[in-house]
Amino acid sequence: MTDLSWGGMQRLHVTSQTIPYDILVGRGAWRALRKLAQSDYTSTFLLTERGLWNQWRRPFLRASGLKAARSLFVPSGEASKSLRMVERVAGELLKQGADRRSLIIAFGGGVIGDLGGFVASTYMRGIDCVQVPTTVVAQVDSAIGGKTAVNVGAMKNLIGTFFPPRLVVADPSVLSTLNERAFRSGFFEVVKHAVLSGPRLFAEVERALDGLRPERAATLGPLLARAARVKADVVSRDEKEAGLRRVLNLGHTFGHALEEATGYRRFLHGEAVGWGMLAALRLAEILGLLGPAESQRIAAVIRRLGPLPPVRDLKAERVWRLLPRDKKAVGGRIHWVLPERIGKVRIVADVPSFAVEAAFYDVQRADRHE
Repeated sequence: MTDLSWGGMQRLHVTSQTIPYDILVGRGAWRALRKLAQSDYTSTFLLTERGLWNQWRRPFLRASGLKAARSLFVPSGEASKSLRMVERVAGELLKQGADRRSLIIAFGGGVIGDLGGFVASTYMRGIDCVQVPTTVVAQVDSAIGGKTAVNVGAMKNLIGTFFPPRLVVADPSVLSTLNERAFRSGFFEVVKHAVLSGPRLFAEVERALDGLRPERAATLGPLLARAARVKADVVSRDEKEAGLRRVLNLGHTFGHALEEATGYRRFLHGEAVGWGMLAALRLAEILGLLGPAESQRIAAVIRRLGPLPPVRDLKAERVWRLLPRDKKAVGGRIHWVLPERIGKVRIVADVPSFAVEAAFYDVQRADRHE
């Protein structure tokens, strides 16, 4: 993975077994899409949500030059990540004449990115996709790496593919219209990347905490680019999660269980990951992997990003039962990603159940006393 910068914008290059691609992060990044208007695609379709498109249609079309692109709208929210919606979108593409030389542009957050990528990977056995992420989580994490998926029942991302995009274009200006909660929620993934990266990025996140507001989104390009670089570097070295890519699951084992236990209605994804990291920190302490000072430093950043929706009232037994359903579990064995220090994590299997239970109890107890 190489990193080139110019004019306040950064280009990250991702190596892929299928096709290498670039990630552009910074103000004005949408202008890079102008070359698509001059390409040999027979048609271009923009998959998005109507409210988001109403806000950003004019600046996006002005910057990208994609005035001939046809818009396909899906409802906002996790419910759109379904096989039924895949069928609906594919049917609309067929109705409008999309063929194997058509292009899908996914303009939205994680739901749109996952859905658009999955449709692109399966429509006529695969057509090109470009990711234009519009949330913090998507810009630093979910739009990068080529994972696509839809949910089945209560199981998140059960059916999916590895399908790298042709391009990822992330302009932080679009984050300015996020509400405060959604905006800050995305930075739990930035904290995760900082823990994986090391002291330099972590200290930068600490310094930036007080200035993390939607109205300052356009100035956050350098920080978002550095967080995105962590994901880009990992997936360049392990595209299909043979080993190293598992480190990106830090906070997600508990986080996904919390989302499922509450029917995806209480937590935004980043908030669930925030709680998941707090539980992982406590578990690492119990197992003797992480010292209390380092744990407290990471936890302090997570809590300063809050407030987090409560976990104190959840039935712990239900959360524990959901943990082995983590997609990265193999043969029922959970592969926990646990910090040893800022900049180093360890993947641990066969963690005793009493330690897992104690870690979550301690997190719930701390929540009750706040």
